[in-house]
Amino acid sequence: MEIHSYLKQEPNVALVRKLKTLVWLISALVLGLVAAMRPLRPRFLSLIEKPDGLVLSFLPPFHAMLNAFAAFGLVMAVRAIKKREVSLHRQWIFFALGCSSVFLVSYVCYHMTTFETPFGGEGWVSKLYYFVLISHIVLAALSFPFILLTFVYGFTNHFVEHRKLARIVYPVWLYVAVTGPIVYLMLRPYY
Repeated sequence: MEIHSYLKQEPNVALVRKLKTLVWLISALVLGLVAAMRPLRPRFLSLIEKPDGLVLSFLPPFHAMLNAFAAFGLVMAVRAIKKREVSLHRQWIFFALGCSSVFLVSYVCYHMTTFETPFGGEGWVSKLYYFVLISHIVLAALSFPFILLTFVYGFTNHFVEHRKLARIVYPVWLYVAVTGPIVYLMLRPYY
C-alpha cells in the first residue's frame, strides 16, 4: 500500500525546525497585517489612486468561491487519506492551501482598497450574521498558524504530530472555509 512507503520515511528534524520558525514568522506578519488593515486603510487609500473605472466588486464572490473550493479540497483530502491514498491526500491539501493562500492575498488587497459593506439585516438575522462573522474571523486567525504547522508536520514526515494536530485543525479550517461563503451570501444584498 502507498501509505506504508510514506510511513517508512524518516522525519526531517532539521527541516521541521526551520519551517516551524518560518510558520510563526509568517503567522505574526499575516495576522499583524490583517489586524492593521482597518486603522491603516484611510492612510493607504490616501496614498494610492485607483484607476478610473477600476471596479473590485467581483472580488467578494471570488473570495466566497475560493473558500468553497478550499472546503471541497479539505473534504476530498480527508476522503483520500481514509482510503490510504497519501499522494492524492497531499494533492488535495496543496489545492486547499493554494485556494486559501490566493484568498488571503486577494482579501487583504481588497480590504486595503475598499471600505467594508455594512450588514443591513435586523433582528435574529443580524444576530446570526454577526455570530457567523465573528466566529469565522476569530477561528480563521487562531487556526492560521496551526494549519501551517499541520502542513509542515506532514511535509517533513512527522506523521504522529501531523495526525494529532490535523484532528483538531481540520474541523476548524473546514468551518472557516464553509462560513466564508455563508458570510458573503448573507452580506450580498447590501453590496
